[in-house]
Amino acid sequence: MHRITLREISALTHDTNRLVFTRPEGYDFTPGQATDFALDQDGWREETRPFTFTSQPDEPILEFTIKSYPDHDGVTKRIADLRPGDTVLIDEPWGAINDQGPGIFIAGGAGITPFIPILRRRARENELSGCTLIFSNRTERDIILREEWEGMPGLECIFTVTDENGATVPRQDITADFLKANVPDWGGHVYICGPPPMIEAVEKAVKSLGVSDEHIVTEEA
Repeated sequence: MHRITLREISALTHDTNRLVFTRPEGYDFTPGQATDFALDQDGWREETRPFTFTSQPDEPILEFTIKSYPDHDGVTKRIADLRPGDTVLIDEPWGAINDQGPGIFIAGGAGITPFIPILRRRARENELSGCTLIFSNRTERDIILREEWEGMPGLECIFTVTDENGATVPRQDITADFLKANVPDWGGHVYICGPPPMIEAVEKAVKSLGVSDEHIVTEEA
């Protein structure tokens, strides 16, 4: 395990924070990868949780974008209370999601995190042509980094909510009919990240639209 120190923490939404940590020397990862993360506190060092790096491999820091669940006295609630100078523990990088080319990025809630560094790198290198982000959340205020996504030239953005009436985006589950109506081209890869039931449903939907197994990349969030 590596001990890293929090440098800054800031709110992105009502329950999601951006955390910036020191980076151990020689610690390398690829965009989309995650690590097992634990609080460096008595009674919590064995309570690891998977979190995705949202910084770039060429940056001197490690950034995480972490959604907290304050109703439960768990790791994410305590992460929201961290302050600069606090330390946490991380293991080696791992993960199934990596950039395999342009395509459709389908995220549910905190499942957006593997796509943050991938789409940021593509934006930096002007390689967003052919990329669509479909991002589902419970309510509109849960949409993480909405302005950043909408400001990326070349990225097609489709937002939906599942639990809010009167939102400015559709209240809509990501079904095969919804995908067929909103995505004209299924020629690239399909990246899916979110809760397991969502992954199962969306994977089934995209397969019904003719997407083959080798073009589907998934990770649970």
